[in-house]
Amino acid sequence: MTGTITINSITELAHNWGRLDNYQVTHSKRDGSLQTVQREVYDHGSAAAVLLHAPQAGTVILTRQFRLPPHLNGDPAWMIEAPAGLLDGEAPAIAAHREAVEETGYAPADLVFLFEAYTSSGSLTEKCACFLGHYTPGEKVSEGGGLASEGEDIEVFELPFDEAMAMIGDGRIVDAKTIMLLQALALRLLQEESAEAWSRRNRLGA
Repeated sequence: MTGTITINSITELAHNWGRLDNYQVTHSKRDGSLQTVQREVYDHGSAAAVLLHAPQAGTVILTRQFRLPPHLNGDPAWMIEAPAGLLDGEAPAIAAHREAVEETGYAPADLVFLFEAYTSSGSLTEKCACFLGHYTPGEKVSEGGGLASEGEDIEVFELPFDEAMAMIGDGRIVDAKTIMLLQALALRLLQEESAEAWSRRNRLGA
């Protein structure tokens, strides 16, 4: 659907780490009429995330760190997530690589772009570019754990991919980007398995 969008006014609410503004906007509706609404929008830039996967070992690297908003919402404050961070002017692939090294100590190899997703399009401008990267267990390039200068205190842990998937179902993983990345990897593995089975059948039938 396309239509008319007019920004009538922007009122600054808070400009600190990010920008929180109130917008008065007029936009067209499905029936062709116009509607004027007020919307609060928070802009702290876009982000990149990467899921580190060791295909031979069947493991992934995840992190756990303090997040205030879930705590304020009555949920556990220490969230299990894939490494991620804001772009800070970098290309998404570069930012994803940087965040992986800073947070986990692993430098991802064979970085593959998977998808982009808005995390909460009703109120946030953030769009997250999501990647898959390979790692070799035990071959870290740094300590990881995040940047102390930014107040980061990140736990890094390695676990079987199947266990990570189970953690979605039992509620231990509730971070949206991490759920999407794990599901995307599951689909890729299923596609690879199906392609291998198809190739095997063709060889046997030749």
